[in-house]
Amino acid sequence: MAYAVVAHYRCAPADADTVRAALLRAREATRAEPANLRYEVHAVADEPGGFLLYECYDDAAGFAAHKAAPHFQEEIVEAVWPLLTERSVTFADVL
Repeated sequence: MAYAVVAHYRCAPADADTVRAALLRAREATRAEPANLRYEVHAVADEPGGFLLYECYDDAAGFAAHKAAPHFQEEIVEAVWPLLTERSVTFADVL
């Protein structure tokens, strides 16, 4: 059964370009991971500085491997998270 992750990120509109660039770099690296099935980055249409990420992995272990990857640390933990004013994440088994 596949494992999905939906993340909602919000940053100040002034930081949106920086966050967008880091998310797109993370997207390219993540899509090359063996367990990654899908990694989509969306800018929320009516919310400047709002982003929605949809990720899908073979299983929870695949997501754990993603979180251990150097690009996750560099692009998400170090570049994106410090700029966020709000973050929520939902985990789900794909039916």
